Amino acid sequence: MDRIESLESFVTVVESGQFSAAAERLGIGKSVISRRVSELEEHLGALLIQRTTRRLSLTDAGREFYPRAVQLLEDLAEAEQSVSTAQQALSGRIRLAAPLSFGLLHLAPALNTFMTKHPGVVLDMDFNDSQVDLIQEGVDLALRIGRLEDSSMVALPLAPIRALVCASPGYLARYGTPQTPEALAGHQGLCYSNLPEPQKWRFIDSKGGSHTVRVENRMQANNGQILLEAAASGHGVCLSPTFIAYRTILEGRLVPLLTDYQIPSASAYVIYPNRRFIPQRVRALAEFFREQFGDRPYWDEGLVQISG
Repeated sequence: MDRIESLESFVTVVESGQFSAAAERLGIGKSVISRRVSELEEHLGALLIQRTTRRLSLTDAGREFYPRAVQLLEDLAEAEQSVSTAQQALSGRIRLAAPLSFGLLHLAPALNTFMTKHPGVVLDMDFNDSQVDLIQEGVDLALRIGRLEDSSMVALPLAPIRALVCASPGYLARYGTPQTPEALAGHQGLCYSNLPEPQKWRFIDSKGGSHTVRVENRMQANNGQILLEAAASGHGVCLSPTFIAYRTILEGRLVPLLTDYQIPSASAYVIYPNRRFIPQRVRALAEFFREQFGDRPYWDEGLVQISG
């Protein structure tokens, strides 16, 4: 029995929740995973995982052994990395998850630069607006926008995320330009469905007063680019983050509205599991993203007419 392989298989099964998922993550057969875990249990003289036809669950011995196994693997990886020279090229696979629009518009060009700089790194990307469970899905690094609630993750701020309301010149010519948030109630809203309350838009005036308006839902989607294109085609008013809207505004296809009001802002973060050892290639990609964006991201530079 190779104890390192058996430990790795056991930890991956626990994190994946299934032998088949663990086998896929490690790139080996399900029977090999099962055999390694069984050999480990035989070596320890204790059942670690209770197997049933429907689910897997850790035994008391398994729950006690799992964090120790994780620590052993991380210590080994850290020891191996510590003896590598500083000039050694980064290599290995990175699983990255990010929102679809941000990924296509901003991460894709950045990742091309990163791959050119580090040809030994293999990227496995999941662009999806739904948040994934990093541990369950075996994701090394994720980009998230909004408020973070999971304290088990390490979060590094990347950039502020500002939003604005916009509509096409043609739409405004037909329906008029709203001068207050309350006036939006009479307009056709293009709403982002991943928000808890897609039709409720919130604003803050120059005196700090809060305004909440419920817009009519002309169209709802879970992707911001689709909504933005609908707005540019004259189908309604869109509440959009500037990282999506900036080009369309600079091209004159959309007009920013209510610029005397602020919309509560968010932040973009890069997150990874809160473990003692993080592979150097993952740390390098996280730092690379921080260098690419920062406190004054390039997509806001041309929008000087937007207050906030």
